Parts: sequence; C-alpha cells; structure tokens
Amino acid sequence: MVQLRLSGAKRAAIIYNPIARGLARRKGSLHRITALLSERGIQASLVATHGPGTASEQVRREIDLGCHLVVAAGGDGTINEVANGMLHSGVPLAILPGGTANVLAREMQVPIHLERAAAQIPSLEPFRVAVGALRLRDSSPRCFLCMAGAGLDAEIVSRVDPALKIRTGKLAYYAGGLLQVFRPLREFEVTVDGKPYLASFALLSRVRNYGGDLEIARGASLLRDDFEVVLFRGTASARYLSYFLGVALKRVHRMPGCTVLRAQSIVCEQAAGHAIFVQIDGELAGTLPMSVDILPDALTMLAPASYLARERVFAGLAASERPSRLVPVAPE
Repeated sequence: MVQLRLSGAKRAAIIYNPIARGLARRKGSLHRITALLSERGIQASLVATHGPGTASEQVRREIDLGCHLVVAAGGDGTINEVANGMLHSGVPLAILPGGTANVLAREMQVPIHLERAAAQIPSLEPFRVAVGALRLRDSSPRCFLCMAGAGLDAEIVSRVDPALKIRTGKLAYYAGGLLQVFRPLREFEVTVDGKPYLASFALLSRVRNYGGDLEIARGASLLRDDFEVVLFRGTASARYLSYFLGVALKRVHRMPGCTVLRAQSIVCEQAAGHAIFVQIDGELAGTLPMSVDILPDALTMLAPASYLARERVFAGLAASERPSRLVPVAPE
C-alpha cells in the first residue's frame, strides 16, 4: 500500500472550531500538536473558524495558498464544513476529534485523545472516498461524509440547546429526545432509486456508527459508492422505544416497520402541511423536500491502515482491487 510521504517541506493547516466541546479548554493541546507535527516534518499552522458556516471558505483559502495537508479539529459538523471546502482538490484530509459524538473518528478508528490522533498522522494512509450530495429545495448541494437524516432524529437535533450541548455533550441530545417522546410524528414519502416508501425517520448513511455509541446502518462503509438507507415507520414516538432496543441488540433490521436498502439516489418529499426537519452529520440543515445522490471519488482522506484493512474485508474488496482508491500524497 502507498504510504503518506513526508520527505521535504510540507505545509499543513489545522482548521479548528474554538468552541467545540473537546477543544474549548484545550488550546494548549493544539499548540503541542503543531510542535509534534513539526518534529515529523509537517509545518502546521492553526486556523480558527470564524463561526458557523465559515470553515469551507477558510480551507479553500488555505489550499489556494499552497497547503499540502488539511487537518480538521472539532466535531462532525466542523469536519463536514472543512470537507465541503476540499471536494475534488486532491489535498488530503486528516481529522482530530474534538466534538460531542465524534462519529467519523470512531468509525475510522482514530484515537479520541487529540495528541495520540495527531501522532498517527504521518503513518496514515490516503484513500479516495465518495460523499453524499444533498440538495434542499432549490439550494446548492451540500455534501456529507457520515449521514443525513430526515424526520425523528433531525427533529431531536432541532430541539438541542447549543449552550447545553457545549456544557453536557450527548446529554443535550437525550434531553431533546425526551421532549419528543409524547409528540406525534409525521410520515413522509421516500423514493429510493425510483421506488416509493413511507417513513417517519429516514437515515441515509455512509457509516455504521451512529451518535458515537450505536450502529444503525450496519452494512454501510466509506469504501462503498452507495448509502445504506434505513427507514422507520410509525407516527407514535413511543414506537421508537422498541426500535431503540432493536438497535441496541443489533436486530433492528429484522423488526416490523423497519426497511433497509442500498441506494445511490434518494428523494424525500414534505408531508402535507407539516415541516419535516433534515440533519447533516449531526447539524440541522433545513426542511424537506430534499434529494440526495452519491458523489464518487470526491475527497482524499487519511485513515489508519488497520481501518482500511478491516473495511476492505467488510466491503468485500481484495487488497488489489480498485487501486485508484489508494493515492500517493506528496507536495509537488
């Protein structure tokens, strides 16, 4: 396998969210990380995001200035914004988990400890990855690495208090979930590769991990060029207590009311007279209608060799297959 080559000068930008729960009180860790990378031949600069929605433009500016490597430090929302600014650039992306759930880091077996994760960067291996491209109404498409959800989970995200999230982490999502328990849900139409279904929660996932602790889309893989689509039916929120138990027992795919599909194109239509929320990588994105398509070979990412070996087995890929997915990374 091709290794990340760090010979000669190499410039990196660490794009970080200064209010991310795992970073707000650990600025010293970021400075130690820049020193650690410098010892390994990577000259890294710290670039703080200016606020929600700013990371994409900031990372594009760093790439235009000649950055050879981007490191996204923060939660899945920050990583999402950084990735959206890097599509088709050829510049590799490494991640440092500093958020609430750290779904992508857990999926890719990246250490949750910041400095341990940074120490791994020189030995990570590059691979090309597909992303989901989601469009709401007439807006420009927004891409995601992990998942998009419509219905119940996005409704919960819409109820999360940002200040409580910073203070308590995942407990803020549980609090939002409790607010939903006795509220009715609305079913909406989901068209998967041209076939219609009904759901009150539709999960379109590229990863198996959900929320850092659970697996819902158990057949998903970043090495595949499709989504695992998991659809849940039911208008009573209490029904989801049994679904949650099924997820915990890894049997939800066999439960009545749950449909699991593989797809590359999905459309979700608004329920008549009711707003249905949409979340992307754990952040509220808007409301239906939406369309989602797979965008192959959109991004170069860096991952531990152990993760890539595991995923090739899981996705049914031999080590010699699809060599275009493994790419050398070195400054020109």
